[in-house]
Amino acid sequence: MATTPFKRAQPISTIHTQIGRIEAGLSFRAVQNLQKALAIPMETLASVLGMSRATLHRRKNEGKIDKGESERLVRYQRLLKKAEDVFGSGESAREWLTHKQVGLGGAVPLEFAKTEIGAREVENLLGRIEYGVYS
Repeated sequence: MATTPFKRAQPISTIHTQIGRIEAGLSFRAVQNLQKALAIPMETLASVLGMSRATLHRRKNEGKIDKGESERLVRYQRLLKKAEDVFGSGESAREWLTHKQVGLGGAVPLEFAKTEIGAREVENLLGRIEYGVYS
């Protein structure tokens, strides 16, 4: 039986680079860019990233966010990209990510994705929508 080798979506060196950037903490500019892309208030984004208002201001002054916040930020960047691919535009993706979805039991995807398991379910739902599977 012949087997097909597993094909990576990205080269392993790129993944190592991304991990290094996350562990070092991403710049606060990445937070601002995501906030603009999602068109949500900064306080809302801070909340889904697990930051209090005081921490948000401290991170802004420091110019970077910590490892955990960076990992969550990358999670939301990934979800936004997937939603843009599925819906064909940033506006449609933002609309979907910020409103209650029946396929998530009435939860808002941005809120549901606060945990990795929740983010995976959001990605699964986007995959089902992409392939026309009723959800």
